[in-house]
Amino acid sequence: MPSQFLPPDFDGQPLGLIAGKGDYPIIVAERFRSMGLPIRLIAFEGETESSLIDSFDAHERATVKVGQLGKLLKALSKLECRYAMMAGQVTPRRLFHGLHPDLKALAILNSLKVRNAETIFGAIAAEIQKIGIEMLDARAGLDDQLASPGLMTPGKLKAPLEYLEHGIHIAEGAADLDIGQGCVVRKGTVLAVEAYEGTDPMLQRAGGFKTEGLIFVKTVKREQDYRFDVPVFGSRTLEVMHASGILTAALKAGSVILLNKEQVCADAARLGIELYGF
Repeated sequence: MPSQFLPPDFDGQPLGLIAGKGDYPIIVAERFRSMGLPIRLIAFEGETESSLIDSFDAHERATVKVGQLGKLLKALSKLECRYAMMAGQVTPRRLFHGLHPDLKALAILNSLKVRNAETIFGAIAAEIQKIGIEMLDARAGLDDQLASPGLMTPGKLKAPLEYLEHGIHIAEGAADLDIGQGCVVRKGTVLAVEAYEGTDPMLQRAGGFKTEGLIFVKTVKREQDYRFDVPVFGSRTLEVMHASGILTAALKAGSVILLNKEQVCADAARLGIELYGF
């Protein structure tokens, strides 16, 4: 099997890639193509990278506005997708500004008492599965891009284990409370916890303290649904860490995706940042 995250009965029928921003969906498309598997694209207007859209023929893709769930479902069916996979973030502020919910989306949003990534994307996944399309683990095809246990950059771990463990404890607690998937700690003190704004703004807030010994921790919920909201660590986050003076990142092994992992680890070493998988 080309990936341990594909279902045992995966039969190679077309995959509908529901693509948000950034390199994540681009890498997914490249991986599935390299495995010789048919792939279709559902792009979000103003979000999905144009280079990814252009890499698909017109009959292999569809474009929807953020919130047009009914149109998305129809597109998946028209493109004859047997599977679907979500990859890439949609700009968080679109939940409040620039959302174009159709009747299907409005019905779902109105039914949710709590609105966060898990409830919203979970409801969308349920609608997709209702039309006979199986949602895949968002790590499918990216087995070699996941954080691995131990130090992923050269040298010896500089961050004290007791402070790392404190950060992991805080991050896991915040994740289980649906607050966010990350935090920044310093010598047993919590400086910042990730919420809806995302990872990079949190790192910038923590960097505003202008102090040393900062540790960034990224994790998942103990009962994480890997069909969506899988945390990603890439070159942009690395750059924000460097600018914020954060020199250690602890990432949940087997769960956090490192986009272009080999290059990210090399760049981290060049910037004096250590990457540790726990």
